[in-house]
Amino acid sequence: MTPPNEVVRAGIDTHTDTHTIALLDERGRPLGAETFTADPDGYDRLIGMPPGPGRVAAVGVEGTNSFGAALARRLTAAGYEVREVPRPRRSVRRRDGKSDPLDAVAAARSVMAGDGTSLPKSSDGWVEALRHLNAQRSQLVSAMTAIPDSTNGLLAAAPEPIRERYRGLRSKTRMNRLAECRPAGGLVERSVLAALKSAAKAWKALKRQAGLLEERMRLILEEHARPLLDMYCAGAVIAATLAIVAGDNPERIRSEAAFAKLCGVCPIPASSGRTNRHRLNKGGNRQGNMALHRIAIVRLRYHKPTRDYMAKKTREGKGKLEIIRCVKRFIAREAYRALISIRNGEVGRGTPAERGAKLRELRVSRNITQQQIGEALCVPSSRISEIERGARDLPELEQRAIQWIHSTTNPKQHTQTLDNV
Repeated sequence: MTPPNEVVRAGIDTHTDTHTIALLDERGRPLGAETFTADPDGYDRLIGMPPGPGRVAAVGVEGTNSFGAALARRLTAAGYEVREVPRPRRSVRRRDGKSDPLDAVAAARSVMAGDGTSLPKSSDGWVEALRHLNAQRSQLVSAMTAIPDSTNGLLAAAPEPIRERYRGLRSKTRMNRLAECRPAGGLVERSVLAALKSAAKAWKALKRQAGLLEERMRLILEEHARPLLDMYCAGAVIAATLAIVAGDNPERIRSEAAFAKLCGVCPIPASSGRTNRHRLNKGGNRQGNMALHRIAIVRLRYHKPTRDYMAKKTREGKGKLEIIRCVKRFIAREAYRALISIRNGEVGRGTPAERGAKLRELRVSRNITQQQIGEALCVPSSRISEIERGARDLPELEQRAIQWIHSTTNPKQHTQTLDNV
């Protein structure tokens, strides 16, 4: 099938039950295509079809994180250089049609041209564990969101005493009260309350399961990705989302600009003729974009440096959406540095309890009270107590407290942070 001593490119179109491989010669001409079953025997026969790792420049695989995940692992173990390729463009499908061999040829040509290809994510590490937990948690949260909406519809047509009892309550309060209610009254009243109570109990069960999954995610992040959790306003779900977007081999992303483009927070040129401008990027990984957006929104509300930046850009004439995009671009830079530090084996600043113990040791050694720190930073002294006990993870406030202690006792050490304690 392949000419002797000629380097070839391979492309694989993956599906649930079958995988189709196509080979191209050095000039991009098809050498043939064949379909194999998506099982261990089929993987062995597919891997034996190419002339060998030494004569295959690269193998392009569609869906390396879904249908092609197992095959990509087998190809990597066999010594082939695996590349993740996107689906064929619509223009190619309109011109050439749609079939598994044609899609496999398109995947091989993408590898040959280097168009949109990338290193596949590793699917056997801690990020893969996070991906499964986060995917299931998202499903539970979606179901949780649907249940209060359905109860609103039931309450709209419920008897007036029931409507008045639960009207104007927040969703969480209403669901908790409905779960504890005792159906009584006439036939209609009892039936309505029984239905609402059943929905509320299901909502509480889903919430409990989602909380357990989130706690598992936090434990994994504490062990493997502490720098992501150390980012201001990044909780377990947001940190897990960023880790999943990058994978546990972030070297596949060549720079912070590439990570920003992956998350859709880089400006896109939109210039023509006398017009010279940029527009918002509506592409990229939308989960990664959502994670950065949530961090940005919370920082614009509670993070003083970010609020000062927004005030400055507003005076310069920038709109709110453009300012948010700029903030998201900065957060993408911060997240990329955290990912690189994880790759380099840095564990971050430690757990909240460890950092709180260091803060307390420093405060006691300088004869400073929690009340003094709270008054200086304009926060309740209970916040400092919670940090020292490890009850709350507030890295920004920790840093401010450390800086204030050093500036008060030794002005030369004003810039020292928690890492130097």
